[in-house]
Amino acid sequence: MTPHATVDARPVPSYPIDDAVTTEARTVVPDPAPTEKVLPFEVARYDELGYGRWTYGPGLPRTTRTDLLGAEGGRSRCGRLASFFTMTDVHITDEETPVQAVVFGFRGGASSGYSPVMLYTTQVLDAAVQTINALHRDEPFDFGICLGDAANNTQYNELRWFIDVLDGQPIDPSSGVHPDDEDRPDYQQPFQAAGLDPEIPWYQTMGNHDHFWIGTLPVTDYIRSFYEGTAIFDIGDIFHDPRGVDSRGLYAGAIDGRTPLGDVIGAGRVTDFAEHPQVPHADPRRRSLRSHEWMHEFFTTTSQPVGHGFSEQNVAGDQACYSFQPKADAPFTVIVLDDTQRGTEADVGGYGHGYLDQPRLDWLVGELDRTQAAGHVVVVCCHVPIGVEKPGSYVGWSSLAALTEDDLVATLHRYPHLLAWVAGHRHVNHVTPFPSPDPLHPELGFWQIETSSLRDYPQQVRRISLEVNDDSTVSLVAVDIDPAVAEGTPAHRSRGYAVAAQQIFDNQIGLLPTGSTNLELVTPVPAETAERLRGCL
Repeated sequence: MTPHATVDARPVPSYPIDDAVTTEARTVVPDPAPTEKVLPFEVARYDELGYGRWTYGPGLPRTTRTDLLGAEGGRSRCGRLASFFTMTDVHITDEETPVQAVVFGFRGGASSGYSPVMLYTTQVLDAAVQTINALHRDEPFDFGICLGDAANNTQYNELRWFIDVLDGQPIDPSSGVHPDDEDRPDYQQPFQAAGLDPEIPWYQTMGNHDHFWIGTLPVTDYIRSFYEGTAIFDIGDIFHDPRGVDSRGLYAGAIDGRTPLGDVIGAGRVTDFAEHPQVPHADPRRRSLRSHEWMHEFFTTTSQPVGHGFSEQNVAGDQACYSFQPKADAPFTVIVLDDTQRGTEADVGGYGHGYLDQPRLDWLVGELDRTQAAGHVVVVCCHVPIGVEKPGSYVGWSSLAALTEDDLVATLHRYPHLLAWVAGHRHVNHVTPFPSPDPLHPELGFWQIETSSLRDYPQQVRRISLEVNDDSTVSLVAVDIDPAVAEGTPAHRSRGYAVAAQQIFDNQIGLLPTGSTNLELVTPVPAETAERLRGCL
């Protein structure tokens, strides 16, 4: 690979982006889904049938939401308290690993099991980072936070690619034995990542994919035995077979990384194969990380802060909760909460639920009490949202948690300084108001802000700005951001695949056709809090 020149000691990225704009300026609009159907793995037919086509459309205006206010009223802006980006569900994927869930999506079913976007996850992350950098030059971010599912499948190499892209390292997105560069498909080509602007500290939250197999099952000794070898994982229909992780009968499938379109191999019923299917090469870097090992990797980094929020105490105690104050002179705290399952609960139907055990619940309440006493406004950042899924939903709240979802919301309603619960997990841009149960005290209400996945359509990040008003309110301005992909780059091809996957699977993401929304969320706060915030601007 040709060495890259550097400017100001920072590497020149291999894949430059287009001009960076937000969805307030223009949007990505998919063409209507073609009438002739195609199976997800038939990537060679996408173009001829019209799958994956899109155009730029007009920008989305910013809508003001006042659902939490007891009464309307005019207000003027006094100043900005903080601005940060949220990025989530990047799902950096080693497509060549033998331990996948391709069989559950390559002919239909779940796009999380298979869609061709899995080929380009490192390059899409690089484009998103460059877009954030460009926006930062015009309107600085104070920090960024990644809301979980950095890795798709708990693997060491997946997590290293994620951290290394943010650090601006050379990236080799292949695993196993690497052929000469010129013989690799484009999604396997080594490249130089841009790296996040060093002025922007970034923090990390744990997601279910970061410590469960495909975000679904604890990594048992049986599952772990497949990661570093060549034999493709044998699993059963875990969504219907009551034996769960002990069920067998399906080869999970993988991607042949030697092929230009990422051909699916080894996916289907065991009885349909004469012998156990294999991936071409083994790789010890595919090893599955336990949760404390996953946290420890964030200390091997060149960007700030070291650990990206996690402390040595987090690693030693195997718990991923912490809080930080982004600006020393601003009364604003971010509480980072691990609300994924532990994997020790006797759950049914997978481990993708929201969950708090008693120690984490006690820690959360303690942090809310502490920050309220200190006079800080608070945003809680976590992976799994609350109050938006029906009971029993695979991505909803666990019935085995230390408290019910309703009781958790009631607990949060005790804190007038809580502005928002910020989450990922569902791959949607969704905003939910949680109004105060007491009409005389509207400041007890809060918002939930969900950010869509960077893997699946619409492949976005968010900017959230905390704006202080001249009355007893704070405005959370939430704007969706498309990576500014340049035509002909791998990230540009990934956008076409993401559009195609949406056309094929028809994922229920809402807000179609763009999947986007730009909002000003007006949030009441106590009068003394508002006065304190204005005083620090």
